[in-house]
Order: sequence, then C-alpha cells, then structure tokens
Amino acid sequence: MEEYYKDFTETKVSTIKEWAEDDRPREKLIAKTPKALTNAELLAILIGSGTKNESAVDLAKRILASLDNHLSQLAKLSLKEFMQFKGIGQAKAINIIAALELGRRRRLSEALDQKKIISSNDAFEILAPILNDQSYEEFWCVTLNRSNCVIKTLPISEGGVAGTVADPKKIFKFALEDNASSIIIAHNHPSGSLKPSNADIKLTQKCKEAGRFLELPVIDHIIIGNDKYFSFADEGLI
Repeated sequence: MEEYYKDFTETKVSTIKEWAEDDRPREKLIAKTPKALTNAELLAILIGSGTKNESAVDLAKRILASLDNHLSQLAKLSLKEFMQFKGIGQAKAINIIAALELGRRRRLSEALDQKKIISSNDAFEILAPILNDQSYEEFWCVTLNRSNCVIKTLPISEGGVAGTVADPKKIFKFALEDNASSIIIAHNHPSGSLKPSNADIKLTQKCKEAGRFLELPVIDHIIIGNDKYFSFADEGLI
C-alpha cells in the first residue's frame, strides 16, 4: 500500500508531446482544418505552453469553464483578468487578446462589406463586433441613405455596467450632418439580458417621435447581449 501511494504521488501530468498525434492541437490543425479543433484546442495554440502540472489544453479548458464556455465572455477579459489565471503571463495574455481583436475586426469588416440593411439581422451583424464584447453599456447610431445602405456607424455615449444615457439631440445632429434618410439606434446589455428596460422603451418612443417630426425615421432599435439581439422593429415596438 505504501509503495502504491508513493507511485501515485510521483505521477506526472502528461505533456502534449506525449499525447497521440491526433490529440495535439497544432498537429491536428495541420492534418485537418481549424474547424476540426475545439475551442479549448484553439485557445491552447494561442497559449502555447502549459505549466508543470497542466497542459496548455487543460489550462484552456479551465479558463473556458470559468466563463461557462462562452467565447463572448472570453473576449471581454482584460489583460489583468487573463493574468489572474495561473499559467497565463503577460505575453500569453497579449497573444489571446490580439487574436480575439483580429476576429472582431474581421467580423466587422465582413459586415461592412455587406452595407445594405434589409433586416434586423443585417443591423446586428454590423453592430455585434462593436457592442457584443463590451463590459459596459454603449449607445450607437447607424445612419442610412435612401437605399438603406450604411453611411456611418457612430458612437453616441458610453456608461457603466447598469446603463448609459443617450441624448436624442446628439443622435439626430449626427444623422442630419450625414444627410441620412433613416437611422438605426442600438446599445448593449453587458449582463446578456435582452429584455428592454422602461428607459429603453421611453427613449425609443422619444426618438421615434423626433424622427417623425424631422422626416428622418428611426427604423429599429437593437439591443445586443451575449452575441444575440432584440429588435424593437421585429417585436412591433417601433
């Protein structure tokens, strides 16, 4: 029994080099495609190496598990928050943040290439890369021409975790300067809840009335959280 206990305590965690080739994330990516890898395996490649007692894949799994395996939550982590995980130093944290930012910019670039908005999902695809990963509320406006093509995406205000204040005068000032024919307003809920608050509903109605007076209609108000969205237009609230 004593000998068995000694052997057990001296057992080391196997390194990635000791795994079967198909289980090594880099080799798996080369042999197959990036799509064949799990989120943890892709994150492990960015991490590069684990610790004495934990492989890079296990470290990646631990990080993702702490975030309920939500990539949107991963993208919200700051440099300091990444470095709170044992095994993640500044260099590894920077690698991860840079890769996530490239992904965000690619998504935004692809959405802007498809500039015409014909549905709430089109608006979401443009606004999600901007608003989805924020840890505080931001309010934005999208100005559109007569063909419903995007002129600009404009920041209006930013606040805290609980909310932000958007001034309709500022929204319509920007829209008029762009010679817009219509606008879409949007903000995020860092909590992930998509339910509009009473303040959201009141602001939407206020902007709707102002737009009607200026002959510059607000065609939708989009709320974004955890890579999902709520559309006032889809729900018949605007």
